[in-house]
Amino acid sequence: MTKPLNQQLEALPTTIFTVMSALAREHNAINLGQGFPDTEGPQDIVQTAVNALLDGQNQYAPLTGLPELRQAVAESNRRFQGLNINPDTEVVVTSGATEALAASLMALIEPGDEVVLIEPLYDTYLPVVLQLGGVPRLVRLEHPDWTLPRQALADAFSARTKAILLNTPMNPTGKVFTHDELSFIAGLLREHDAYALCDEVYEHLTFGAKHISLMTLPGMRERCIRIGSAGKSFSMTGWKVGYVTAPAPVASVIAKAHQNLVFATAPNLQRAVAAGLRKDTGYFTQIAADFAGKRDLLSDGLRKLGLDVLPCHGSYFVIADISPLARGEDDMTFAKTLTIEAGVATIPASAFYSQLNGTPPAHLLRFAFCKQEQVLRDALSRIETWQKQR
Repeated sequence: MTKPLNQQLEALPTTIFTVMSALAREHNAINLGQGFPDTEGPQDIVQTAVNALLDGQNQYAPLTGLPELRQAVAESNRRFQGLNINPDTEVVVTSGATEALAASLMALIEPGDEVVLIEPLYDTYLPVVLQLGGVPRLVRLEHPDWTLPRQALADAFSARTKAILLNTPMNPTGKVFTHDELSFIAGLLREHDAYALCDEVYEHLTFGAKHISLMTLPGMRERCIRIGSAGKSFSMTGWKVGYVTAPAPVASVIAKAHQNLVFATAPNLQRAVAAGLRKDTGYFTQIAADFAGKRDLLSDGLRKLGLDVLPCHGSYFVIADISPLARGEDDMTFAKTLTIEAGVATIPASAFYSQLNGTPPAHLLRFAFCKQEQVLRDALSRIETWQKQR
């Protein structure tokens, strides 16, 4: 008899992204499920990466990243958040933000440590916490306005709390946490002597709301780990270049975890991302404006079709209440129906909740608007046509 494999990993279901993307391909549907842009990022950055492949510097990069990228990350922290970061001791370059999250959690968590997670949440957070032996304490935002339930959050903290995992701007809700909300969280961290792992990959994609890094608040500089992503900032999701900003003692342990996962990230991509981070501020303003226009196009169109669109102030995504159109179907059933019959794929929002915290809401869908405007118009047209034929 064969010995069992890792039971936690073996028990993980096929991801909803794989399921819905396969269904989209089968039915030739427009895929508004997975969050990746359908246009290339800045060509000058691509050309920098191409040039860097050809100049004989293709061996291992330093463990913590090329000095020029670490310096660019420090400069970006200063320019956009007013943070003074030591590029030599407080920055670690990773193979994407997902690896940054895993390495950071490895650095923080020992078996039995409690980690506060806010639902709905990005799908890798909970499995990694559990795999490391962490104990999740789940708190749900209250929709339709994605209100932070402060008493529930306070109750989730205890003397055993090691960290909170905070995602702002937030996937999948599009919520951007306010200064007042961040101040409340900072107070809990001070009270319980805990860390914050801050997933800020959408830091440059906010609409009508200012992104504030928790690290900038009083007393938070030594408690926060801040994660950024070139994939999101430059629409190059396939490059998988992330970067961690953390106080030196924490960064050194994250680097050790990173060493055991991948050791180093492609040097030509690092050099290109360094150039990208040094682009003028106008680039970052424009990319946010472009995505805001796409958010408005999709949101307005969905409202005209009768859906209730929830607030979105950042990220690639909007969530809509399907109750007016679903005829009693839950989000998974309706998402499949919409893919098969209307030719538009989405993600049921229940996939971003855990049964460990009770029954998830079953009337919400996540739509990705990081697509060409004509693709969004075509998706809306398909739904409208399908509606009329029902």
